[in-house]
Amino acid sequence: MANPQRAGRLAQEVQRDVTDLLLKRINDPRVQDITITSVELSGDLQIATIYYSTLSDLASVGQKAQAGLDAASGLIRKELGSRLTVYKTPELKFVRDQSIQYGNHIEDLIRKLHTDN
Repeated sequence: MANPQRAGRLAQEVQRDVTDLLLKRINDPRVQDITITSVELSGDLQIATIYYSTLSDLASVGQKAQAGLDAASGLIRKELGSRLTVYKTPELKFVRDQSIQYGNHIEDLIRKLHTDN
């Protein structure tokens, strides 16, 4: 089991580096409007779950973004390997962050409640 502080530091480093790589190294138009929202590392630091959001709520945009990230994950992992100071570069798993859409939905419901009264 890794030190929790080390895992947190590594997660921040992965988030910063993946964001940088998406902006500067990945030329795929499917990943242009992606924001990395957070990174969670498994206890043994072998798997990095990278949460991302897109500007659009459309399912088609989300599918294209996921396909673009899946296609780029090999290059991203290779680049991370040269940037991170870890024995083994974690496997990357990209997951769309639904919390922003969920938050917007809750805000809409609250707004609707106030306008109905």
